[in-house]
Amino acid sequence: MTMTLVHHYRVIAGAACALALATVWQPAAAQDVSDTHLAAARAAITSLSATAPYDDILPAAAHALKNELIQKNPDLQAAIIEVVDQKALALAARRGDLEREAALAYAKVFTEAELNEMAAFYASATGQKVLETGPIVAREVDQAAQIWQRGIARDLAAEVGQELEARYQAMQPQTDGEETPAEE
Repeated sequence: MTMTLVHHYRVIAGAACALALATVWQPAAAQDVSDTHLAAARAAITSLSATAPYDDILPAAAHALKNELIQKNPDLQAAIIEVVDQKALALAARRGDLEREAALAYAKVFTEAELNEMAAFYASATGQKVLETGPIVAREVDQAAQIWQRGIARDLAAEVGQELEARYQAMQPQTDGEETPAEE
C-alpha cells in the first residue's frame, strides 16, 4: 500500500513539476499579450464555453485513482475516498491555469477587437442558440452533404458513361445499313 501511494504521489509530483516548467518557459508571444487583450480572450472563451468539455478531467482522474487504489487496498476504502476527494478539491483551484492557457491560445489567434465581438455575439441569445443547436445543424448538414455527394457521384458516372459511349459509337466505322460480321 505505501509503495503504491508513494508511486502515485511521485507521478503527481512529476506532472506538477512539468506544468510548472511549462509555465516558466512560455514563449515570448504569451508575454506580448496585453491585460485587456487577455481579458477579452477570457470573455470570449467564457461566452463560448470553450473549456467546458474539460470540466470532467479532475473528477474522472479522482474517480479512476479511487478505483485503482481501492482495488489494490480494499481495507482502506474509506481513507482512500476521503484523501482523494480532499486532494481533488484542493486541485480544483488549478482550473484557472486551463482558463489562462485557453485565453492565451485565443489571444494569439484573434485580435482584442475580434475577441470582444466574439464574446458579445456568443453571450447574446442568438450566439447561445448557435452553441446549443450548432452540433445538431452540423450533423444535418453532414447528412445532406453525404446524400448530395452520392447523387453527384452517380450523375457524374452516368453522364461520363453516356458521353464516352457516344464518342465510342462515333469512332466506329459506318456500314451504311450493312451489318458487320460477328467476330469468332
